[in-house]
Amino acid sequence: MSVIPDNAETGAQVPAAQNTLRILSYLAGRPAPVAASAIARELELPRSTVYHLLTTLAAHGFVLHMKEDRRWGLGTSAFELAGGYARQQPLARIGRPLVAALSDRLGESTHLAVMSGGDVLYIVEERAPRRQALVTDVGVRLPAHLTASGRAMLAALPREQVRALYPSASAFPDRTGLGPRKPSDLRELLRTVRGRGYATEDSEVADGLRSVGAVVRDHAGWPVAAVAVTWAGGELDERALADAVIETAAVLESRLKR
Repeated sequence: MSVIPDNAETGAQVPAAQNTLRILSYLAGRPAPVAASAIARELELPRSTVYHLLTTLAAHGFVLHMKEDRRWGLGTSAFELAGGYARQQPLARIGRPLVAALSDRLGESTHLAVMSGGDVLYIVEERAPRRQALVTDVGVRLPAHLTASGRAMLAALPREQVRALYPSASAFPDRTGLGPRKPSDLRELLRTVRGRGYATEDSEVADGLRSVGAVVRDHAGWPVAAVAVTWAGGELDERALADAVIETAAVLESRLKR
């Protein structure tokens, strides 16, 4: 259901603006891309109006047209807006004590990140005592396909959105010579993440460092963040660390939905 009222006073004066917001709100509430005809029917708008607004939104990256399926979904610019909101107080304020508690529990460095285009942006960092400095300081961006946090969120996105972010081999920068190099590599990696329930990374961001990450979803099922832990070497139990990260992500998810 749209969060934009159908009869808002401002909408009567600026109908195109109101209808644009209604379309974006409608798409944000759908679990998968939908046909333009369904948007027109559900929002009781003329099809010509819907197609015109969708075309304009697509030109600016706010929606994505899946031509093969004749469906429309949210684009990367919409996720940029979501990331902008997430970078403000609510997510960081609620997530910080949970991430700190996770670090205390595991004795390793932990962090909370959001998607920003094809990158992850770190908004909370808890460095464990006597652990080496990491590159995941607050405000740092890293390629999403190389990080456990990014992979956890990418695996929760519709496949069409992932294709839009990674259309060709040129969209795959690397840091250590490891990691996916082309779209088919990433598809296989994300398939593993979905089946396992958490994401991993081993020396793909920095030599000798490993991470596991778990996604945090909003009320509509969209990935808004990821919780992760990073440690050096291979002596720790990955599954035990993953279980703790998944548990923390689930608690954060439930608190965000209150």
